[in-house]
Amino acid sequence: MNSLNMKLAQGIDRRRFLAGAAIASGALLPAPALAGHRDLHLPGGPSERPLTGAFPGKGSMILQRIHPPLLETPMSVFNGDVFTPNDQFFVRWHWADIPTSIDVEAFRIKVHGAVTRPLSISIAQLLRLPRVELAAINQCSGNSRALFQPPVAGAQWRHGAMGNAKWLGVRLRDVLDIAGVKPGAIAVRFGALDQPVVAGAPDFAKSLLIDHARDGEVMLAFGMNGEQMPLLNGFPVRLIVPGWYSTYWVKMLNDIEVLAAHDDSYWMAKAYKVPDTPGANVRPGQKDFPTVPINKMIPRSWVTSLDEGQAIAFDRSIPLGGIAMGGDCGVAKVDVSTDDGKTWYKTTLGPDHGKYSFRRWDAQVPLTHAGPTRLMSRCWNTAGVAQPVTPIWNPGGFMRGNIETTNILVG
Repeated sequence: MNSLNMKLAQGIDRRRFLAGAAIASGALLPAPALAGHRDLHLPGGPSERPLTGAFPGKGSMILQRIHPPLLETPMSVFNGDVFTPNDQFFVRWHWADIPTSIDVEAFRIKVHGAVTRPLSISIAQLLRLPRVELAAINQCSGNSRALFQPPVAGAQWRHGAMGNAKWLGVRLRDVLDIAGVKPGAIAVRFGALDQPVVAGAPDFAKSLLIDHARDGEVMLAFGMNGEQMPLLNGFPVRLIVPGWYSTYWVKMLNDIEVLAAHDDSYWMAKAYKVPDTPGANVRPGQKDFPTVPINKMIPRSWVTSLDEGQAIAFDRSIPLGGIAMGGDCGVAKVDVSTDDGKTWYKTTLGPDHGKYSFRRWDAQVPLTHAGPTRLMSRCWNTAGVAQPVTPIWNPGGFMRGNIETTNILVG
């Protein structure tokens, strides 16, 4: 039994988890200490963002917003292990009223609705269920939104609103089986401890269709990369929905409601809707297009071994490396280009940690000239879907997945 399993077997330390003395009531770090700035090289707008290491449980992060906390992972972090360190894993909350401490002994997850045996599950009871571990990418629906042209409203992330982890927990299906799902149940809705700060605003909640919720992959996680999950990433329990965007990965999960009808609440019926068109793409300004709730992720890849704007010496060939994701399935191959897509070179894929995980790729590629150079990578997933050349556009700034470029200067 590893150290995390031993700790979890003891009830996650069987003590009150305190986020840290820097947390004020109702707000996380109202005046965080800054540690310089990072140029995100964004088109058509302010590109610099503060860096901070002052949030509890977090190292150096790009500060996008304080209330609620939105912390972006620097791209250089992704050039290390394919599993994102917990202390630099991105943070995104919808409401700023986030609990600053969790009493593990008193914490309960309520399971109710269309079930035969309503439950109130403690952490100790959850830990007695069979455990599973799964590698999966958590990616914000609006990751890379700041690159949409024309610009759209919302958090102006570059590429760092994502992370990959090994999640340890229990199958949601096992919990639902204990409660006994009634015949005719259609969906399962998930609620959390964070609360709206505006009177009348809707509690954040998301739902999955019953067959998806019971597929054996959706899980309730309490461990992250072999450690206790950080408070800002959802301690003590968060929902894991492999292959789907992180809007469904409810943090600080404390409510599971089995529904006998489709979920028509705000966060499913109105928020996080994308065009029901190929690639979720519409023309800027287009109106009256059909929409659906955002759902499965799509393939993406990035160069991580060189930074945007980096200057390097000319050489006949250079090593190039990065990461790729298949979306809702595995990575099949990644090709790279150093001449604006005229020529593509094969890469060597690193170890496969599962179809929902990042996969490392590496290649030795030629340089054709000195001066400004665009590096490009393109991923194909195991379903045969490749990243498109042309960026999409939609008013939510969701589901960007085109071939990305890293601009360097070759001297």
